[in-house]
Amino acid sequence: MRLPDFEAWAMFAAVVEHRSFTDAAKALSVSKATVSKAVTRLEEHLDTSLFNRTSRRLALTESGKRLADHAQRILIEGQAAEEAARDETADLSGTVRLGAPMTFGLLRIAPLIAKFTKEHPLVDVDLHLSDAKIDIVEMGLDATIRIADMPDSSLRARRLADVTMHVIASPAYLDERGRPQHPSDLGSHDCLCYSNATAPDVWRFAGPGQQNVVVQVRGRITVNSGEAMLPALRMGVGVARLPDFIIGDALAKGEVEEILTDWRPPPFGLHLVTPPSRLRPARVDALLDFLTKHHGC
Repeated sequence: MRLPDFEAWAMFAAVVEHRSFTDAAKALSVSKATVSKAVTRLEEHLDTSLFNRTSRRLALTESGKRLADHAQRILIEGQAAEEAARDETADLSGTVRLGAPMTFGLLRIAPLIAKFTKEHPLVDVDLHLSDAKIDIVEMGLDATIRIADMPDSSLRARRLADVTMHVIASPAYLDERGRPQHPSDLGSHDCLCYSNATAPDVWRFAGPGQQNVVVQVRGRITVNSGEAMLPALRMGVGVARLPDFIIGDALAKGEVEEILTDWRPPPFGLHLVTPPSRLRPARVDALLDFLTKHHGC
């Protein structure tokens, strides 16, 4: 029986992660020729091309796309196995790549990352902030924070908390247009919608007596950042649904007013999402445990 070429699989994963043979070689502290030969060796063994190479561009073939996840798991599990074999008293070291939503990442995660790196001076954190839905395996992330309903997938998701949503508008807008008493009243109002939602203009509510109401609203402004709605809210452009961590200060200052308090939008889950493998480097587990303990929602 011929054993798999684990070195070639790991180098293939590194090229996928860094999108460059040169950068992968630097990250692995080997020559570019060594990486190129390993990938070529793997292609010959698999009898398929993994990359389309030009002088300016490196792109995965369809076979490469299908095999990239397997390569990433081999690399991650190999790193995790080596770390598990080391003395448990050794200092944590290396880089953790973490993703998070933009505003939540700025307000809640970035301060925690600063505290974690102070406690673990040999651990570096590469924090990627984006409100877009990303492929954590393709991005080479060790984990990501997601505020969403999680569909069934091969990813592992740990629910940390519920994120409460509020329906708000400025007092000036409500004085002019009236205060909705029932979700159906929103049909005659201007609304601000979040474009990363599955259906931005469809708002769901749960109310008294376990009633459930679905309302289609008019999106006066649709944007892919909840925080970007705040200027329009303050200026009285319309009504929005936003979470605590975005509108907490504006509510406290009286810049916006909560409405429909008897009718709550369903909460979203705050999830810590990781690739399918249970094996992770100790530094990654340490950061995930830290975030679980201190997420502060």
